[in-house]
Amino acid sequence: MKKIIVGTLLALPLAIASIPTQASALEIRVDPGFHARPVRQEVIASRYDRRRWVPAHWERRNGRRVWIRGHYVRY
Repeated sequence: MKKIIVGTLLALPLAIASIPTQASALEIRVDPGFHARPVRQEVIASRYDRRRWVPAHWERRNGRRVWIRGHYVRY
């Protein structure tokens, strides 16, 4: 009986060591689906009375990013 227990205790670590393990390499990627656009410089036209300047900016339209030029709006 003792031989069976001793044999089992010796064989158990070898059996555990032979079990395949998962790869330890891990790679995480985050891709939001779009990239930051370069900053554009724009010359502001001369001032108008009763109008306010809306600066240029990027905007999403129909799933795409579109550059909206700066413009004056009435207020």
